[in-house]
Amino acid sequence: MSDVLQQLAATIEQRRQADPEQSYVASLHHRGLNKILEKVGEEATEVLLAAKDAGNGGEREALVGEVADLWFHSMVMLSHLDVDVSEVLDCLAQRFGVSGLEEKASRNEGG
Repeated sequence: MSDVLQQLAATIEQRRQADPEQSYVASLHHRGLNKILEKVGEEATEVLLAAKDAGNGGEREALVGEVADLWFHSMVMLSHLDVDVSEVLDCLAQRFGVSGLEEKASRNEGG
């Protein structure tokens, strides 16, 4: 599964410096962090709405598509901030075998 994320991250990185008129990724980078964050926020809201609809008998396909959009835009944000997707995957991997309650408590202890 992480192969897909790694491939997408590589594609985003390649397109980062492309012509903003020719690449959606480049246009987001060109417009700056605030625009990227706006898109992440929009996509997060769309995920919530699609999840609510799916919970009420709506289409799973719509929810899956919205989550894919959120992941994509989150990855563009990471790229813009020079955070490699592998750092997020490593963070998730470190959490295996740790209770979610314990993990959350450990984060709250630090700040």
